[in-house]
Amino acid sequence: MYKEKKLDLLALSSVPLVMTLGNSMLIPVLPQLASQLNISAFHVSLIITVYSIVAILLIPVAGYLSDRFGRKNVLVPCLIIAGIGGAISAFASWKLDDPFNMIIVGRILQGIGSAGSFPIVLPLVGDMFKKDTDVSAALGLTETSNTAGKVLSPIVGALLASFLWYLPFVFIPIFCLISVLLVLFLVKTPKKQVGEKPAFKEFFAGVKSTYRKNNKWLNSIFIVGCLIMFVLFGILFYLSDILEKDYNIDGVYKGALLAIPLLALSLCSYVAGKKIGQNKNAMKIITVIGMALLAGSFVLLRFQHSFIFLLSLLVFSGIGIGIALPCLDALITAGIEKEERGTITSLYSSMRFVGVASGPPIYAYIMSVSEHLVYYVSGAASLLALLIVMLFIKPEKEKKKNQIKRVARLV
Repeated sequence: MYKEKKLDLLALSSVPLVMTLGNSMLIPVLPQLASQLNISAFHVSLIITVYSIVAILLIPVAGYLSDRFGRKNVLVPCLIIAGIGGAISAFASWKLDDPFNMIIVGRILQGIGSAGSFPIVLPLVGDMFKKDTDVSAALGLTETSNTAGKVLSPIVGALLASFLWYLPFVFIPIFCLISVLLVLFLVKTPKKQVGEKPAFKEFFAGVKSTYRKNNKWLNSIFIVGCLIMFVLFGILFYLSDILEKDYNIDGVYKGALLAIPLLALSLCSYVAGKKIGQNKNAMKIITVIGMALLAGSFVLLRFQHSFIFLLSLLVFSGIGIGIALPCLDALITAGIEKEERGTITSLYSSMRFVGVASGPPIYAYIMSVSEHLVYYVSGAASLLALLIVMLFIKPEKEKKKNQIKRVARLV
């Protein structure tokens, strides 16, 4: 079944790739944007943050709409909106003397588009397969595509900006158009999505009931997803800044260095997605190992952060995040019924975007206070994620609870 859906998965994998490129390829050029626009580090971080804040607010709405009206019917228009937002930012940068405000308007539109893009891919992948092993492998592929976008984005962003500082904005609508065409022509909507749709009250009651029954482990996964993205985007922002200021490294070379830990992240996401299968206990163990690697890296960096040591330990951080993300995706997707999957996974995606949004501005502030504080905050956030996974995500107990509920229904 997994092999039969390769073209569908290829098309769907383009969505997280495009969305990640549309956001992350701006990270290596943020110092250049600050210089060109004559704005502070905090203001330039808003170019990343407003995109994420809008997505946070609208992802649950997009999740509900996808549950009610079909994933593809939400996904395609949202990709188009994201492309329009990129075009507005590009046009403003090209033609206006003071383009910052219009760039922000364009980024807001991109955020609206992103709310109904990658967050819809997760439940759609879950809808496409019956076997948990297929779901895990497919989610690993889409998470790999997401992280592959992070690997490519610093290189692509730096390369484009080396020709024209606003060229990364220009390519956003081009990438979105490619993804729209792939989804339109290659993705076949699962038949189960067609049929009588419950009224909003009935649907909302179902989601509320599902959340109440599973809130302990769901909240844990939400928080861990948020903490991972907070550390990842905060550290990328920090690394982008110090490579330029402390080591005089910029352009494509800087992008390539930023891509090294992200490449480790991407490869590990792919391998983890292929290997975890349907074993939820294995998913928890792998996530614990991943969070331990992440926390341990920052503890060591506090004592020694020469350039080579910094880059090496960030590779270990990338490995930790890479093996954890597909496990979290699989736990949440496999643990929720298809009828409510879009809404529940959208809450998870919102929490991930909270981390993306808060990382750059918070790290911009703590960098101005102390470089050591960067490692303290990163280590503390990673350690908190580790403790949450260890203490509150208990797949076996949840499995037994669900079995008891099924028996009770039959009786």
